[in-house]
Amino acid sequence: MASKFNRNLLPDFESVRDDEEEILWTAKPKFIPYALTGLAVGFGIIVFGGISFAMIKSATGMDNSIGSSFFIMAAIPIIFFLWSFLQKIFSYSNTSYAFTNKRVMMRTGFIGIDFKSIDYDKISDIEVTVNVVERAFNVGTIKIFSGRTQTDDGVTSKHYDRWEAIPNVYEIFKKLKQVSVDIKTDFNYPNALRPEINPGYNTKYDRK
Repeated sequence: MASKFNRNLLPDFESVRDDEEEILWTAKPKFIPYALTGLAVGFGIIVFGGISFAMIKSATGMDNSIGSSFFIMAAIPIIFFLWSFLQKIFSYSNTSYAFTNKRVMMRTGFIGIDFKSIDYDKISDIEVTVNVVERAFNVGTIKIFSGRTQTDDGVTSKHYDRWEAIPNVYEIFKKLKQVSVDIKTDFNYPNALRPEINPGYNTKYDRK
């Protein structure tokens, strides 16, 4: 099924849209898989913490004071998860994604409204993933890498920006990849400098 351009979401990005910038696509994540994905991770943390606590207590015969201290330490990541999960739930109404003829954009916010944008020339990789929860709801996640990394204990990992729980994710992924390639080609080879036999890409896209 072809994705539809959600014109009702255009005002979401109007305050940060540049003059002459055209929004080519915008949408919100689907609520249930968007929420359940975070809940599944937290549930796994809770189960793992509970099993670990029970096994250690059984093996060591720890007394109540030690058990209480261990329980408090184990509860810290659970509390952190619950806070992050509630932030995700309550920020959903402010969350939407878009790409334009200049950049990709993300809008969210728990208390206020936060915007993030990435120019196409900064994007080096775009991926699509579908986890178990998303597969059940026919949605997926688009991951955008713009060069940010994080190093922990000498191990460096990529830091992706994510569009989560996107309907018709493979179609949107292909469109975003094509727009990114076309726009970056025009950045590197401006139309005015091309010979007549190589007119270049047309970077004005029609919404469908």
